[in-house]
Amino acid sequence: MRKLLIVVDYQKDFVDGALGFAGAEALDAVIAAKIREYRADGADIVVTLDTHGEDYDNTQEGRKLPVPHCLRGTEGWRLYGETAALCEDCRAFEKPTFGSAQLFDYLREGDFDQVELCGLVSNICVLSNAVLAKAALPEAEIIVDAAATAAADPDMNKKALDVLEGVQITVINRNAN
Repeated sequence: MRKLLIVVDYQKDFVDGALGFAGAEALDAVIAAKIREYRADGADIVVTLDTHGEDYDNTQEGRKLPVPHCLRGTEGWRLYGETAALCEDCRAFEKPTFGSAQLFDYLREGDFDQVELCGLVSNICVLSNAVLAKAALPEAEIIVDAAATAAADPDMNKKALDVLEGVQITVINRNAN
């Protein structure tokens, strides 16, 4: 069975930076353990990086969310904590919006049987990339670990997990958060 772990946007600005929120830092140990597990199994691991430029304020996202974040090359753009150290050699997909078109193409070519997503933020980028994974690999099992994702608004996190289950994405560890 060919497995893939996708670490979505576990970047400093979403943990303790411009858009950080309480509890996001606690995911580091959970995500790091997951990375070690996948590595021990010989599975593939990739990361996505929310990536914006100095023109962020002039983008649609910048107009709707006027908080500059994850500006390429800044400290807030970098991966957070132990996850950062473990992902130094992982393939990274920079993305200027919620879902990654490059990741979608990679998935379509990858012939994966199982794809698991973790990281931030559950109701935006994790949700978007999980749906893209389901579209790219309709017969693969797509999994989101509820214990390894979160949102600033707990109600939005719950709703995102509900939506994921509604589109036949397996949500595990739902009682853990």
